[in-house]
Amino acid sequence: MKRLAAGIALALLAESAAAYDIFTVAPDLWDRPRSARAVLEQSAVRQAISQYLAEPAAQLVIHHGYGQDPLLQAEELRMWLMTLAVDGARISLINDVRPHEPLKIEVVK
Repeated sequence: MKRLAAGIALALLAESAAAYDIFTVAPDLWDRPRSARAVLEQSAVRQAISQYLAEPAAQLVIHHGYGQDPLLQAEELRMWLMTLAVDGARISLINDVRPHEPLKIEVVK
C-alpha cells in the first residue's frame, strides 16, 4: 500500500500543472472495468488532483449531465477521487452538463 501511495505521489509530482481549471474526463473510462490505477491514468484526473494538491484550500467540482447514468458516473468518480486521497468534503457534484457530454472536473481555488 505504501508503494502504491508513493507511486501516486511521484506520478502527481511529475505531472505539470495545466493552464486550465476544468478537465474533461474521457468517456472511454466507463467502457471498461475501473481500478485506482485506471482512473489515475486518465489525464484529466491526474491534472485535477495535481492542481488540487498544489492548492491547500482547493475544492473539486464534478460537472455531470442529467439522468441516472451521468449521476452514477459522477458518484463513482467522486469515490475514486476519495480513494486517491482527496477529501470527500471538498468534492461536490453539479448537474450542468448537456446531454451526451462527458464529465468534467473543475478545480476551484
